[in-house]
Amino acid sequence: MQFTSEQRLDDGVLEREFTLGEIPGILWTPASAPAPVPLILLGHPPLGLHKMYPRLVARARHSAAEGFATATIELPGSGDRPRWPAAEQARADLHRAMEAGEPVSDEIVDALILPLVEKSVPEWQAALDALLSLPEIGGPVGYSGGVISIGVRLAVVEPRIVAAGFFAGSFVPRAMFEEARQVTIPLHVLLQWDDEGNDRQAALDLFDAFSSKEKSLHANMGGHTGVPQFAGDAAAQFFTRHLK
Repeated sequence: MQFTSEQRLDDGVLEREFTLGEIPGILWTPASAPAPVPLILLGHPPLGLHKMYPRLVARARHSAAEGFATATIELPGSGDRPRWPAAEQARADLHRAMEAGEPVSDEIVDALILPLVEKSVPEWQAALDALLSLPEIGGPVGYSGGVISIGVRLAVVEPRIVAAGFFAGSFVPRAMFEEARQVTIPLHVLLQWDDEGNDRQAALDLFDAFSSKEKSLHANMGGHTGVPQFAGDAAAQFFTRHLK
């Protein structure tokens, strides 16, 4: 891991951009919490870190106020990373179906999500190796955000992640439902009830599939970007219970 830039935000949070091989990422650490601090990995859709930055830094600052470090990485084929023609074709097929008012087929969902999971999860694990080697970062570790299928796979294969907060706002391949049955860590799942791009019933079925003894579903009215402020507060309380 190589740090490439550093700035102190106005609330004292230290923001450092880094590269891990060809993978860009960002690490935020709180100003005053005693080190080492727990870590939350911030998941996000494959829209590029630059586009997602306002939402990511808001989540990071909220977490820093609770005493957590947070980090994120650029997903394969996104941002400044090399283009991924197969993923771009899958996204084009998805948009074409949605604009035509047609059902999104399992084939489109599989082509869009499954290769992304296969490529990105090992990168998240490599980033976690590097982050936990820093003296200011300790355990335990949580995962927060989307793409939910990436979070499901990480919850299954990565024992260092002890709690997860998922955003139920992306398409889920049928194969991921079987993996969901292997998830046993505590879960906090956020669902926007009127999310125009989300299959609500599939989100409910996925939640039902999780084998976690502690899992809670928080459904709020509104579309994909209408998440209320108190939903973030509830997620922070969840991570405080399980990471501190």
